[in-house]
Amino acid sequence: MIETSERLQAQLAFIREIDRVKGVFRQTVLMDRSRKENDAEHSWHIALMAVVLQEYAPQGLDVLRTIRMLLIHDLVEIDCGDTFCYDTAGMVGKHEREAQAADRVFGLLPDDQAAEMKALWLEFEDRQSPESRYANALDRLQPMLHNYVTEGGAWREHGVTADRVLRRNRIIADGAPELWQWARAMIADAVDRGYLEPGPNYGCEMEQG
Repeated sequence: MIETSERLQAQLAFIREIDRVKGVFRQTVLMDRSRKENDAEHSWHIALMAVVLQEYAPQGLDVLRTIRMLLIHDLVEIDCGDTFCYDTAGMVGKHEREAQAADRVFGLLPDDQAAEMKALWLEFEDRQSPESRYANALDRLQPMLHNYVTEGGAWREHGVTADRVLRRNRIIADGAPELWQWARAMIADAVDRGYLEPGPNYGCEMEQG
């Protein structure tokens, strides 16, 4: 039997547990259209986006803190599963379910690390710091890019319209205004190409900027 300290045992238990996030699948289709992505792939992708796109983040932002948020933000879905963001019924009570999951998953760690991880997760959810606003911007932008590249992807599968995409993702402007302007142009082009139906409020949503 391998002798380990109580602290290392707890850390290894957490590492074993988070392997399960690789089996949580999202609605987003991979850009090669071969299958849907899992949460681990999503988290890795947006963490790397945070590095590549950091010039569009607020000046002085702590990019490493943003990366840490992005790497842990979906670990709660080990217990809750992924809730499709346009599923109105599914979104009811989502934060409460995920907060309970955060207590369990992060609670596997030693107390100091558990508190640190939970605080980072809450910071991401609250969207009050520059780092969390940038993190949330990337979390919204990545699936939009996937849907555009796959000519509609999950948008088409679930009948999501452009006005809903605009309304849902407008918070990108809070964390990366230039990326939001690009995303709006991408949505407009998706409508022009037939990847997205405009929806009844498309004009009004576009006017809001």
